Amino acid sequence: MSDNISNTPKIPGVLIIAAFIIIIAVVMQAENIVNPILMSLFISIVCAQPIIWLKRKKVPMTLAITIVFVGITGIFLGFGELIATSLSSFSEDAPKYEENLREMGTSLNQFLQEKGINISTDKMSKLLEPTKVMGVTANILGQLGGFMGNALTIFFLALFLLMEMDSIPVKTRAILKNSTKSLNFFITIGASIRHYLSIKTATSLLTGVCIWICLAILGVDYAIIWALIAFLLNFIPNIGSILAAFPAILFALVQLGAGGAFWTMIIFVGVNMIVGNIVEPKVMGKGLGLSTYVVFVSLIFWGFVLGIVGMFLSVPLTMAIKIILEQDPNTKWISIALGTEAEAKAILNENKES
Repeated sequence: MSDNISNTPKIPGVLIIAAFIIIIAVVMQAENIVNPILMSLFISIVCAQPIIWLKRKKVPMTLAITIVFVGITGIFLGFGELIATSLSSFSEDAPKYEENLREMGTSLNQFLQEKGINISTDKMSKLLEPTKVMGVTANILGQLGGFMGNALTIFFLALFLLMEMDSIPVKTRAILKNSTKSLNFFITIGASIRHYLSIKTATSLLTGVCIWICLAILGVDYAIIWALIAFLLNFIPNIGSILAAFPAILFALVQLGAGGAFWTMIIFVGVNMIVGNIVEPKVMGKGLGLSTYVVFVSLIFWGFVLGIVGMFLSVPLTMAIKIILEQDPNTKWISIALGTEAEAKAILNENKES
């Protein structure tokens, strides 16, 4: 056996790196095709859990898929209607917010003049130009609407994939019929991604609901929209919650003034600190298996490769790659480098005991 292992040809590291670069380049060029496929794959992984639960309750496979997808369709249609309605109302109310912004500019100019700082009216108007400031919020809402544009394609891709869910184990056994290798790590990948996305969805929903209630109490208009943005961007690690806060704070500044903007910022900071630092670590359990630095680097890398979808899926994609790298002794060191200090210590303890 040892002779077979020693005679196994090793692929040069330079060739592996070159192949990786070529694959990434191809993926970047095919972003419009790859993104819907990846989104549908991860949606199907999440949907598999309730479908399996329904099957255990003696619900036929076809009916279980139908129930889950009717629920998902309702959620997507609700989001689409909410965004469309808000965009329409926002356009109608824009003159009111622009007037508030002009009054803020006038007050700021007077304050600066009292302090001996003279800024020309033209410069002040350019600094606080209503169309630019209000355009930031409108653009974010528009981006959310555009993000829903591929929903139909993703929907059918995920649907067809789930309809073939029962055939996957059969195909796997056929592939491994004359092989000594095991593909059990695919089960580990699916379980890890499902665990992460399920917990992240629950904590993101909690974040959105808390922000919605708090902003509604504060009196910020379109509180449900800012909550929806917070829910969606919370899937982006590290910076998502920060990005979600900016449009809401900006809008509160225009609508309610500096006091409203301050309390809006306090709401976002407080909710994200409680959910992100207390609730999420407890329910996440064993964690991501990735170091904090790797999570941030993966966010930048996958965002560069796949855009906004890559930022949303940066952690699941990196987790999957890490598990795959663990299977080969030649690449296991990369997996260890991507992992946490606790995992590295566990490996060292195993080596000492053996």
